[in-house]
Amino acid sequence: MMPDLGKYTFEVLACYGITLVSIFVLTGITVLRARRAKQVLSDIETRVKEVRHAD
Repeated sequence: MMPDLGKYTFEVLACYGITLVSIFVLTGITVLRARRAKQVLSDIETRVKEVRHAD
């Protein structure tokens, strides 16, 4: 049930919308950065293993 917000309905709903979009954007950025970091670490691990086998 939606409370009556009177003349501030647009402002309150706009703030809710901005907040939700911000949360989704920040979550997306975090997931993308985590995937990138995982890939970089995997590449480093592969190179270290190659160097150890070359010795």
